[in-house]
Order: sequence, then C-alpha cells, then structure tokens
Amino acid sequence: MNNKSKVAIVFTGGTISMTVDDTVGAAIPTLSGEQILSMVTNIDKVADLEVLNFDEIPGPHFTPERMMELKRYIDELLAREDITGVIVTHGTDSLEETAYFLDLTISSKKPVIVTGAMRSSSELGYDGSSNLSAAVCTAISKDAMGKGVLVVLNNEVLLASEATKTNTLALNTFKSLTSGPLGIIDCNELVLNRDIAHKPCTIDTDAVESKVALFKACVGESDMFIRYAVDQGYKGLVIECMGRGNIPPSMFTGVQYAREHGLAVVIVSRCHSGRVYDSYGYYGSGRDLRNLGCIFGGELPGQKARIKLMLALGMTDDLGTIKDLFEKGIYC
Repeated sequence: MNNKSKVAIVFTGGTISMTVDDTVGAAIPTLSGEQILSMVTNIDKVADLEVLNFDEIPGPHFTPERMMELKRYIDELLAREDITGVIVTHGTDSLEETAYFLDLTISSKKPVIVTGAMRSSSELGYDGSSNLSAAVCTAISKDAMGKGVLVVLNNEVLLASEATKTNTLALNTFKSLTSGPLGIIDCNELVLNRDIAHKPCTIDTDAVESKVALFKACVGESDMFIRYAVDQGYKGLVIECMGRGNIPPSMFTGVQYAREHGLAVVIVSRCHSGRVYDSYGYYGSGRDLRNLGCIFGGELPGQKARIKLMLALGMTDDLGTIKDLFEKGIYC
C-alpha cells in the first residue's frame, strides 16, 4: 500500500532549467521538468510526483497576466483530493514577485512552494536538484499547511511575503530582512524557527491591472516621468521614497498631479527594511504625501507593492478599500 503524499511540480523555466548553449555562449532554458527531476536522487522515496511543464521561460519574461494564468493552473491542482501540495520552479530574478502574487491570490491551506536555482545545470555545484528536494520535503510537511506560499532555496524556508533576492550570485540570496527564515530543511524534515499567527487575507480577483508604474526617488529627480505615466493612462503608481517616505520637491509636484487625476499612489521606502511613516513635515515629506491621500505600504519593497496594487486595482477602483488592503493592521 502506498502511503506517500502526492506533490505536483509545475515547471516554468528559469536557471534551474538552463544549460549553457555553445552557440550563444550563455545559459538558456532547455531542460524539461522530467529532465530536471532525473537529477534529483531518491526523491521518489519520500513522495509521489506529478510533473507538469507550464512554461520554459527565464524569470524576466514573466508578466502579471502570466502570473494570473499560473495562479488559476495551481488552483485546479490544489482542488484535487490526491494532491498534497504544489511546487513551482521559477527564475530567481522575478521569483519573489510571482511568489507574492500567488500568496495574495491563493486561498487554499495546502502548501504552495516556489523554488529555483542560482546555477545552471552546466555549472559546477548546480543547486537546482537540492533546492527541488528541499521544496518537496516542505510540500509534504504538515507544518507547511496554512502558512501561505513559501519560498525554498538553500535549505531555508521563507514566507513569500518576506522573501527577497539580496545577492546576484550567492546560493543563499533569498532572505527575510525582517524576521529571518520561517524554518529550515534538516534531515529531510521541515523544522520551524517560528510560527505565524495567520496568513493575511487574499485579494479575491481574477483580473490584474498591469498599468501600474514603479518609480524610485533619488536626489534631484523630476516629475517628468510621473506626469508621463499619468498622461499615458496609468491607473496606479508606487513610489520608492527616501527614508521614512520622503521625496524631492521636484518629484512631489508629479505626485500631486497623479492624485489630482485620481490615481492610487502607494508610498514605500527604498531602504531595505523599516516601514514608511509620516514622521516629517517639510515640503515633499511623508506628511505631505499622506495629506495628498497617498497610501502607505508598510515594509513592502517597491516590486511587491506594485504586485499588490495591480491586484487591488484588478479587484476594485475604490481607494478606501485599496487603502485598507495596504494599511489595515499596520497603521490602524
């Protein structure tokens, strides 16, 4: 009698699927899910695996629309009684954005794990097989239930809401800069370092608003690009501000212009940790942005705030509802 859990592995491409092509002299996606899995030794002893080839693209080629298609695909798998959990392999360049997108939109308590690799299979020390093994061990663990989407690489398990890529090369590139990893994989078991009280509510939408721009504040930055985005019909903006949430005066006039045209503007910090707050009151400060009706995004980095705003605008155009999605439990 087979008592092993069944895990679906959805392959989408990324470095984990790459080999070095002699013609171009660089790594490109070439391996199928079956070929990648053949390099993972003994994994069949801990779980039954269903291999699904969803796509074969590098991380930067993902789009919000494709993320929504992936979400629907995963929902169908999670609805099956025989599936214990789902693993997604993904290019690391945009892995944190797709993982966060899935975390915001998938309501199932079954584990959903996103993993990848920092080295292609043509390189010495290919980490794809070990990362995939750790992802399987996480997906079959009861302790992974109800935790939301998890990111698993380098034997570390992180919440998708916290995980961010911190280094262009290191195998331990994905980190939680606020709380550290949720857990580790030790002797094929998930060992939790901490627990979470509950997973934040999902954003119930089948639509995604792709016309959301991300801008970064820097010394002397003008309002030109913000005004251009407004004039081009963008629906929302995310501003990576300085420090606690402040921008140069020359940029502030662009935010005023956006708010006058009814755009949702979300404020986050370009700092690696710490939430934004309206602590300062000079021109272009967080207090001015708050008074304009900008929404504060807590500790979210710009790329994740953009994903969240895309989904929020896909669900509603009511700014009060969108404000609650970002600020409830953080500022009120």
